[in-house]
Amino acid sequence: MAKVQIVNVEVLDNPSPFFNPFQFQITFDCIENLSDDLEWKIIYVGSAESDEYDQELDSVLVGPVPAGRHRFVFQADPPKPELIPVQDAVGVTVVIITCTYHTREFIRVGYFVNNEYNDPDMRENPPEIPNFPKLMRNILDSKPRVTRFKINWDDNAENGAVDEETPPSPQTNFGSSIEEVHSGCEGTFGVDQGHLNNSNNGLSSMSDHQEKLSKGQIYENSTDSMDMRMFVE
Repeated sequence: MAKVQIVNVEVLDNPSPFFNPFQFQITFDCIENLSDDLEWKIIYVGSAESDEYDQELDSVLVGPVPAGRHRFVFQADPPKPELIPVQDAVGVTVVIITCTYHTREFIRVGYFVNNEYNDPDMRENPPEIPNFPKLMRNILDSKPRVTRFKINWDDNAENGAVDEETPPSPQTNFGSSIEEVHSGCEGTFGVDQGHLNNSNNGLSSMSDHQEKLSKGQIYENSTDSMDMRMFVE
């Protein structure tokens, strides 16, 4: 059984301008004392075509973690525009929160993100070179894709296989909402099409990014500064 369970993730400051920081308030339960740190990361997927364009926006070490309920705000700078392919700057992409223990990833929470112009004229006639200051970012937080991985929480065995994939609502307790929303986990995961661009490109992009939300990739470590508040309840 996992020693850490995410209870809730709340997306803050959403929708927001493209250059605003990402902010997630994460609540998790720890069933027993952990002697070492949990490492949390925020990863922005620059393109569905290649992992080359993934950007690790920030990472933070939290711990040692005593048993109980914990809450912190994880804030990260926006992605660097120069690292995003021009054709992928506007439209649907993905942001992923991961957590590892002893370098073993045991959970990831993925969200679709829609970047579009606030100006109706720019939406109808987008510039050839993306105008990032004019873009608004909307994280589709109603039904994230949550993927859990079985790991050994000690150091005497290797990692296990994927445990389950479930898309609980971030507005309710993660544990109690699994069964309620499991039937909506395919396709667009129940996302309101009104949140997307009016063209079919939005839904096509969501399909392209679907695999990114759940496949077990390994990301390079890169720790930057962040604004974090942590509480033990």
